[in-house]
Amino acid sequence: MNITIIGAGAWGTALATSLASHHSVTLWARHAANIKAMRSTNLNQRYLPDILLPANLEFSSDFDAALAKAELVIIALPTAALRSTLQKLAQSARFLSAGLSPEFGVVLACKGFEAESSKLPHQVVDEVLPPGCRYGVLSGPSFAQEVARGLPTALTLASVDEEFARHTAKALHHARLRIYASNDVIGVEVGGAVKNVLAIASGICDGMGLGQNARAALLSRGLAEITRLGLKLGGRIETLAGLSGLGDLILTCTGDLSRNRQVGLQLAQQHDLPEILRRLKHVAEGVYTAREVHHLAQRLGVTMPISEAVYRILYEDIPAVEMVVELLNRTPNPEFGGD
Repeated sequence: MNITIIGAGAWGTALATSLASHHSVTLWARHAANIKAMRSTNLNQRYLPDILLPANLEFSSDFDAALAKAELVIIALPTAALRSTLQKLAQSARFLSAGLSPEFGVVLACKGFEAESSKLPHQVVDEVLPPGCRYGVLSGPSFAQEVARGLPTALTLASVDEEFARHTAKALHHARLRIYASNDVIGVEVGGAVKNVLAIASGICDGMGLGQNARAALLSRGLAEITRLGLKLGGRIETLAGLSGLGDLILTCTGDLSRNRQVGLQLAQQHDLPEILRRLKHVAEGVYTAREVHHLAQRLGVTMPISEAVYRILYEDIPAVEMVVELLNRTPNPEFGGD
C-alpha cells in the first residue's frame, strides 16, 4: 500500500518507521530544511534523535507531490492543525481525482477536541471533506519512541465504515503493531482525548508525593469521568474500557515518556505553565483539551471533578495543592451512579 503520513513530529515519524517495512511510505513535513536533514542523516533530530529511520522511507515537503500516489493518508498532527490540513487535502490534486474512490482513505492519528468548537476530529472531517470519503481514527496506548523502536504496541482503528476499518486495520497490522478494528469512532476519540487531561492530574499527584494508592484512585475515578462523557456523546462502554480508553489512560498516567504527565509533575513543583511548555518543546494536548472538556462537561451536565480541577489549575491559576485539598474534601457518593 502507498501511504502518506502528514506530520513529521514524534508520532508521525514513529508510524512511518513502523510501517515502512511493510508498505511504501512517504513522510511529509512543512519545512523543507527538516526534510533535507532527515533525508541526509536518516534521523529526526528534533523528535526522535536516537531512532535510525528506514532507508526506504521517502520524504517530502511538497504537499501535492507527497500525496501523488497515496492510497492511504495518515494525519499525525496536533488537533489544532487538523481543520486546515483537511482543507488543504480536499483541494489537492490527488484527492480531487481519487478522494471518493474505494482505493483511497484517510486515517486521523490525532487526539483531542478542536479549540473553541469542542468538536471531535471526526466532526471536523464531516464538515470539511465531502460525503463518501472513507476515513477512520487511530488511537490507543502508544508512546512514539517505543513504536519507532519496534516494541510491541496495540491500537484501535475505528470507522463508521466497518469494511474500511477492517481492511485498513488488516493492512497496517504487523507483529509489532497490532491493530484492532472498531466502529465506535466517538468512544475511541473521547478516550484518546480525555486521558491526556487525567495524565496531567496524575503528574500532579506523583509530583506532590501523594503515593501509589492515590494514583490508583485517580485512574479509577478518572476512567469514570471518561466513561460518563463518552457515553453522553454516544460512545460505548466497552470501547472506553478497552485499548483506546483504559489502556491509553494507564499508559499516559504512569509512563515517564508521557508529556502530559510531565506537565503535571512540574505544576506540582509550582513551575509556571508557559515556562513548562517552553521547556517541553512538544505539544502537550492535555493542556488544550482541559479547556474543551470543561466547556463540554458544563454544557452537557457531566460531572468531571478531576478534569475540572486540572482546568482550574491551568486556566484560573489555582495552586495545585489547593485543588488537591478541595478534591479530597468532596462529599463521598456511591461508587457507581454517583460522581
